[in-house]
Amino acid sequence: MKKITDLRAFVLKDDDQGADYHARGKGHWINNTVIATPMSKYPEYQKTRTSFGIDVLGSLLVEVEAEDGSVGFSVTTGGIPAAFLIEKHFKRFVVGQLSCNVEIMFDQMYNASLFYGRKGLTINAISGVDCAVWDLLGKLRQEPVWAMIGGKVRDRQPMYATGPRPDLAAEMGFLGGKIPLPYGPAHFKEGLIKNFELAAAMRDKCGKDFMLAFDCWMSLDTHYALQLIKLLEPLDFYWLEEALSPEDLDGYKKLVHHRAYPIRISTGEHEYTRWGFKKLLETEVDIIQPDVNWCGGLTELLKIKALASAYNKLVIPHGSSVYSYHFSIASDATPFSEFLMMAPKADKIVPMFAPLFENEPVPENGHIMVSDNPGFGVKLNSKLNWVRAHFK
Repeated sequence: MKKITDLRAFVLKDDDQGADYHARGKGHWINNTVIATPMSKYPEYQKTRTSFGIDVLGSLLVEVEAEDGSVGFSVTTGGIPAAFLIEKHFKRFVVGQLSCNVEIMFDQMYNASLFYGRKGLTINAISGVDCAVWDLLGKLRQEPVWAMIGGKVRDRQPMYATGPRPDLAAEMGFLGGKIPLPYGPAHFKEGLIKNFELAAAMRDKCGKDFMLAFDCWMSLDTHYALQLIKLLEPLDFYWLEEALSPEDLDGYKKLVHHRAYPIRISTGEHEYTRWGFKKLLETEVDIIQPDVNWCGGLTELLKIKALASAYNKLVIPHGSSVYSYHFSIASDATPFSEFLMMAPKADKIVPMFAPLFENEPVPENGHIMVSDNPGFGVKLNSKLNWVRAHFK
């Protein structure tokens, strides 16, 4: 097995910032739709998520190179701050390691950063390194990642679509649609009623058998969430996602035990590592949603999945394109996966991380096929300007 000889971090040049996952232009539904957030309590930050800076970190490219010249890579968020951690701190735990030593690399990066990390940006950076190592390992072994973690449990992965037009997603063959919740507690009863009216309209358009959900993006309190759940009962919504702050574990316990009907409570997009998910699973939420690019990488996601399986809970990863597709198709706890509708009007299917990759797979008739190419199976878009992050 080859040793790793270099670890590199890159960010996009200013003129390519529009390629960032969170930086969508004017007219895109992500920026042109009212979406409830933790900042919705402040009127000046209610209209768009970019107004409070969801796009400030930018994309991060991580490369690991082996002694034979093979290169593995991953793309995540974190920008310059995460690049600094990789170049100035984590590099020492990766360079010189055998490329198969994913466990020790994660463990050393995690333990060395305990005094300032454990969650958030630090784990994002570790996730980027970890996924890049898995990509390298697959290329060295000439195996796709899904084969290295147990093999496929299904030939193609059913998908649901996240976006403002689940009715269009139904026409495209997706099994369900997740709608960004427009209004939170700051809009009082009027907003609650508007949320219900939107839900009712989409249930009418999509039909009674189409799976529908609301993505609340950490914007609600327990009382408001329980009110919303009660209103949704006749509409038979499948789940309510990330209703509360990730820190409000007591609130999630209340949602589980006081919901008006068996709507599933899901969360975990902004949780980190097996230790965070252990506490989350103890609340008895129905579905956990780790993001492989953020939660600690694939090495940690596999442990989170094993832990969730012991609780008989579903693991439906948040987004993450090919990085979650390889995990999902090899996971018996993941019967379907998320596809974020990145077309400006959510009216057609485009690659979720476009334009970062040249050959990113997209769903066909609501299902994704995962490549047999080595590693995660994608190539970087050669037209983008990635700049090596150098620090003195």
